[in-house]
Amino acid sequence: MYRILSASIAALVILSACGGAGGGAGSGTAASSPTPTASPAPTASPSPALVFGVADTSLGKVLVASNGATLYIFKKDTDKTSNCYDACATTWPPYVVTSAATGMGGKIATSARKDGTLQLTYNNQPLYFYNKDAKPGDTTGQGVGSIWFVVQNP
Repeated sequence: MYRILSASIAALVILSACGGAGGGAGSGTAASSPTPTASPAPTASPSPALVFGVADTSLGKVLVASNGATLYIFKKDTDKTSNCYDACATTWPPYVVTSAATGMGGKIATSARKDGTLQLTYNNQPLYFYNKDAKPGDTTGQGVGSIWFVVQNP
């Protein structure tokens, strides 16, 4: 079982919408920002607060969305560019948000997908969910095809 480290949630990130007044990175206030969907899906969520956490798993500490879903990177992606579409995006739904975001000292950002939606990135790597993870904290996508990996020790 895992637990979200409450101190990490507060310390990790509260993303702010780009172009808005106040609430920017490092300001200590939260601005209206995107959130993940309740269950991983390749659609954007209209909710206003995006919070990340760190979960203790069998793989150690990993980056998770606020719903506890483990986040993955795809080794075939290039700097801020997703290469996971169609059937790939069905199995590995991209973490799509409704507005540009930044956080975690620049480690969290967004990049545009081919369809114009925005995908959250960590260290310039687009983030994904794995549709075979059944519950929060699952890490069953780790190492799939030797190209999918959890974000460890964020």
